[in-house]
Amino acid sequence: MFTGIIEELGIVSDMNKTKSSTRIVITINKVAEKLKTGDSLAVNGICLTVTHHSSGSCEADISSETLEKSTLGLLKPGDPVNLERAVNAGEPLGGHFVTGHIDGTGKVLTVTKKGNSHLIKISSQRKLMKYIASKGSVAIDGISLTPFNCTEVTFDVAVIPHTYTNTTLKDKKPNSLVNIECDILSKYIDRLLEFKKLALEEKDESKIDTEYLKRTGFLY
Repeated sequence: MFTGIIEELGIVSDMNKTKSSTRIVITINKVAEKLKTGDSLAVNGICLTVTHHSSGSCEADISSETLEKSTLGLLKPGDPVNLERAVNAGEPLGGHFVTGHIDGTGKVLTVTKKGNSHLIKISSQRKLMKYIASKGSVAIDGISLTPFNCTEVTFDVAVIPHTYTNTTLKDKKPNSLVNIECDILSKYIDRLLEFKKLALEEKDESKIDTEYLKRTGFLY
């Protein structure tokens, strides 16, 4: 579990690709102090398991599924990545509950400077947009942000100077792809409502009346 508060920017030093998976090697600094082999590390919002680490780098394997569903497959040596270690019980939750299991990707449409902040408009699929609500929570490349101006296919986020400067958002331009993780609470609510609808439909179908008998061939 993560909170969407980025601890540092790492630098991709190698992407060792095979037919079945890819191993990413990242140059790290701050997170190295408490990182251990087997720990979870969010890389651009995606939860990866650290398979090896040293004082200045760490490695993790990326499955083919993750490469297909995220932007990690686009990374190359020299690219910066947002890093966050899993939160420990009792630590402050400065952002919101982030699992590191992204729902899909979005595309940056515009980046506009407004005052000392930056407004970023992002487009995404309608199947994701139903989980993104104005003044709710969304994780963009692992960064906890507040969406607004939500439509069926777009939403905006306002990025304060500290977040803009200390994350990969400062490198985003129109047509840049980003990883999106929707608020987990909205997904659970949607799932519960789906089952409630199915239960009501099953209940209606179980009623034995004239219409039911006609549908099932007992009456003509």
